[in-house]
Amino acid sequence: MRAKRPFGLKRPKIRQSWNKYNLYNLSRAEPPLVNVRTFFQQKWTAKAISRAYHGETVKEKLWQRMFRRRLRAVVPMDPHQLARSDGYENAEGRGSGLEHHPDKQPRPFPKTPYMNMTFAPLERRLDTAIFRAMFASSTRQARQFVVHGDVKVNGKKMIYPGYLLNPGDMFQVEPERVLFATGASKGARERRAGRKARQKQKASATDQDGNSSSETPGPASDSAPAPETESPPDPKESAQSLLNQAKSLLNSSSSTSSLSGRRKQDLRAFQRLLKKTLSRTQLFPQQATTLTDSLDAQLQELTQKLNLKPSTSTSSHDTSSQPNDEAVDSSNQGINSSLTPENSKVLRRALEEARDNPIDVTKAYATPWRPRPYMSAFAFIPRYLEVHHKICSAVYLRHPVARPGLGEVPTPFGNDTNSLAFNWYLRSR
Repeated sequence: MRAKRPFGLKRPKIRQSWNKYNLYNLSRAEPPLVNVRTFFQQKWTAKAISRAYHGETVKEKLWQRMFRRRLRAVVPMDPHQLARSDGYENAEGRGSGLEHHPDKQPRPFPKTPYMNMTFAPLERRLDTAIFRAMFASSTRQARQFVVHGDVKVNGKKMIYPGYLLNPGDMFQVEPERVLFATGASKGARERRAGRKARQKQKASATDQDGNSSSETPGPASDSAPAPETESPPDPKESAQSLLNQAKSLLNSSSSTSSLSGRRKQDLRAFQRLLKKTLSRTQLFPQQATTLTDSLDAQLQELTQKLNLKPSTSTSSHDTSSQPNDEAVDSSNQGINSSLTPENSKVLRRALEEARDNPIDVTKAYATPWRPRPYMSAFAFIPRYLEVHHKICSAVYLRHPVARPGLGEVPTPFGNDTNSLAFNWYLRSR
């Protein structure tokens, strides 16, 4: 049965999670007592604390069937040394008490932590591999992604968290789910803006339903017509005004001789983003207002970073009410300052952020995207995984093995604790 409080502070247990309380428990974890306990008690305690981290969602009987006595390990060998010699130096004087020269003492060979590979079979599970690849903040969340159908293995949907991966299998998670799992949560202001955006979309949907029902033919009435209400500004015109402002920015900066062609291309990236927005206003009219507000905020932030002085008519709502010719004329009178090399670097960085990481209040995570707090302490990728974070996919290369001085199974416990847990499962039942 799953624990109700997985991150308790009175009797702490370390879990596979990025939670801040789990990090606190990890910082104050101590090895179990061995002086005042019997060997049976030592093994049972080591088993309990290690199983709380390795496969907490896996039933004990299932893990006992997965347990293997054989622990995978390799011994790395230097290919250059093998090419130079056939190994007779290592066998020379064996058993005869050969002493080495004091100036040529053999370097100590690190020990292989075999006992750290006790829970290696659990690393093949799909939910554990998703957590190790940093696609989820915990194994429970990774299990939820799999059950909800957001994970594919070798191009096919997989809904079983306990699926055992084979070497060469590729698994992929929906990027939106990864951004939600690894991104920071929304603040109070962002949640309020998201609620307002959803309310606007719901109100517009109800208005469209009411208009469609009112257009049905009925008996003629002599009632007076309803007063006309002011229509909200057209999102397409607002986006067009933003495009004109971007053109004026490009024209004013192109007059400087110090601006390179590469930076001019970066300046045009904002124009391309606006053109995509103009096409979206025709396909998705409900999200047009949100996209326009996002672009307006990005342009204002961009001008603030550059310390530029925009014209008096830079607001999208003011320029949207004017004809296109007047909007172009007013935008040409906009920004008249030149760009220094430092400002050009800031502009390039701002344009890349605006293109790759836009502001969208409708998302379930904070935008622009930023990593969640306390993530850096758990940010590592095991050697047996090859991860591509841009497409949210990874390849299970091989089974984890033990090497001299390194066990490839990530574990917060020492070799002694894992050894006691291995002896607990090694006994014959």
